[in-house]
Amino acid sequence: MAIVAINPATGQTIKSYPEASANEISEIVAQADRAFGAWRRTDVSQRATMMKKVAEQLRKDQVSHARLMAEEMGKPLAQGRSEVEKCAWVCDYYAEHAARFLAPEPIATDAAKSFVAFEPLGILLAVMPWNFPFWQVFRAAVPALMAGNAVLLKHASNVPGCALAIERCFQQAGLPHGLFRTLLVESAHVGPLIEHPLVKAVTLTGSTSAGKAVAAKAGAVLKKAVLELGGSDPYIILEDADLGVAAQACAASRLINAGQSCISAKRFIVVESIRKSFETLFVQKMQEHRMGDPLKEETTIGPMARRDLRDALHDQVRRSVAKGAKLLLGGNIPDGPGAYYPPTVLTDVARGMSVYEEETFGPVAAIIPVKDEARAIEAANDSPFGLGAAVFTKDGARGERIAVEQLEAGSCFVNALVRSDPRLPFGGVKESGYGRELSSFGIREFVNIKTIYIK
Repeated sequence: MAIVAINPATGQTIKSYPEASANEISEIVAQADRAFGAWRRTDVSQRATMMKKVAEQLRKDQVSHARLMAEEMGKPLAQGRSEVEKCAWVCDYYAEHAARFLAPEPIATDAAKSFVAFEPLGILLAVMPWNFPFWQVFRAAVPALMAGNAVLLKHASNVPGCALAIERCFQQAGLPHGLFRTLLVESAHVGPLIEHPLVKAVTLTGSTSAGKAVAAKAGAVLKKAVLELGGSDPYIILEDADLGVAAQACAASRLINAGQSCISAKRFIVVESIRKSFETLFVQKMQEHRMGDPLKEETTIGPMARRDLRDALHDQVRRSVAKGAKLLLGGNIPDGPGAYYPPTVLTDVARGMSVYEEETFGPVAAIIPVKDEARAIEAANDSPFGLGAAVFTKDGARGERIAVEQLEAGSCFVNALVRSDPRLPFGGVKESGYGRELSSFGIREFVNIKTIYIK
């Protein structure tokens, strides 16, 4: 079989890549294990030096990487350049802080000496999605590598060029041969790879259904897993919010990457007293974004990654309108080639509608009117997902109370859009998964937290 990259803006085939054979997979896993044997004994300061070189390599090839993302999955060039810079940032961040995060922690006991050590596990299998084809990989791989592990990447099948470019980046920076490898294989190979005796753990970013399958497979062989899954992030706009700030942040969050982000805003829960004013401002902000060819600098919304995803999103809109949702903007598939879908705003969204109950992975916003703060929090938590959430209010103490005590999500922001940051832990609750990436918490996910007791 072949792995085929298709340009979502044109529908044309970019390139076809041969799928790795069983023998090639076995050899790559063996290479990774050999590389791990030496890498785990490499001082963290030496790992940091190499990781800084990875950052340099990323910045050197920033333009070509951005173009590759635009061609393979439709990301506008400016967003692609920003994504590459964020990957360089996470490399620099762990180069600077990994030694502190991994330093042994002394614990006072009745022993002459006792402490906690953090030792690498071995080979990590990273199963990654197409929507942020560089960032998702780097935020998982960099802390794992800095902790002393090896990484095998099984990337989404529609971004094989990105997967190979990432592998070259680590190779060109001088990391040991085999330490980070890309496996061009279909999803059917994930289960056997998890079961492979040399693979010690797995991390997946993807759908909830994929997460459940990976969790079951990893659990069956008692291997550690971190899962970052779907999201239907609620943004609460209270009656005392700065509506200009809220509308700007909500539109930006909903339309980043053509709305194809687990942590983009999807459900906008608006107190009825300011609903009409917010809708007017929000629609204006959504209309300011320009949909078009992702290779043009003026474009802010490219095509969706695949036509089938676009058509499924349109079906969610159609079914919701049939149940009483009102279209304020968009909602029509444009003529012409490509997987384009326009910025779309629905209001009067309620329980039982597709855009309320399901994740909408595209540029569709669902406005849910509520009576007051209590109903807003109830609606925000009325979801199987719990990845991110935001609340907008001029009362900072009120926003903090709601974020800390009442919203069921892994990341809660006040008066700002939800985003990942190397300095902060990232992950979800409920059907959005478990485990954490980034910060000190992320680098300790794939280590043996080892007790040492010396009498």
